[in-house]
Amino acid sequence: MSTIAIAAVNRPARAGNPARGEPAWVRWTLIALALTFLLGFLFLPLAVVFSQAFSKGLAVFWSALTEENALLAARLTLITALIAVPLNLVFGVAAAWCIAKFEFPGKSLLITLIDLPFSVSPVVSGLIYVLLFGLQGWFGPWLQAHDIKLIFAVPGIVLATIFVTFPFVARELIPLMQAQGTEEEEAALVLGASGWQTFRHVTLPNIRWGLLYGVVLCNARAMGEFGAVSVVSGHIRGLTNTLPLHVEILYNEYNAAAAFAVASLLACLALVTLAAKHFLAWHLRQDASDLDPHA
Repeated sequence: MSTIAIAAVNRPARAGNPARGEPAWVRWTLIALALTFLLGFLFLPLAVVFSQAFSKGLAVFWSALTEENALLAARLTLITALIAVPLNLVFGVAAAWCIAKFEFPGKSLLITLIDLPFSVSPVVSGLIYVLLFGLQGWFGPWLQAHDIKLIFAVPGIVLATIFVTFPFVARELIPLMQAQGTEEEEAALVLGASGWQTFRHVTLPNIRWGLLYGVVLCNARAMGEFGAVSVVSGHIRGLTNTLPLHVEILYNEYNAAAAFAVASLLACLALVTLAAKHFLAWHLRQDASDLDPHA
């Protein structure tokens, strides 16, 4: 070992992080900045939402949640999520399997297309559907001739939601499946397992936590999506309004207490998602440490 290496090993760490040697004031400054941002941009807005939701009493809060249009908006939000999330689940697993396990022409293009909704504004994605399927769009006359309505109807909301959420499952599974490699699947096939048996008994147990992680994020985005849904919905009260759109209408009508009451439901969804995300991330770290004991 060289003299420089021996000196580096024997040099005492300064106060702070023993691995990196930062002074204590750097660590505490960074922690204070992080806590300040959390307080200003997360905890205070959440506190305002819940305080305004109950500002006129529990009766007004409950009335806002049980009002017919709010129930219809919640129902449409759930229906949209129940359609979009399973479809994205199937697509995400198939895309991740294809990208992680095989080499083929156009693989990099497929990865780029999966990332496309991350780089395109949700409003623009909604506008694309209007230009394609609206009355003046490319397929609008054909759809009208066959009495098929996509834009300003539930199918358009579902399509827009699928578009903005389809990267979440795939993007969680691709690096996980790439890290796991193909050895276990190949061993199962050599031992006589079919493709479905290999997926069910080998691949799926290995990716279960990553899969659930992606589904949780996909569901949260599907239920909270505003931009794309706002463009394609038409804001028809009781028919094409999801919960985020219903909050906007109530706020524009100066019904702040009801708007914040409904918004508190979405805030609760965000908190539940955060807790589920933390739980699943912990399991993902455990699986990663099992794959690489030296990590």
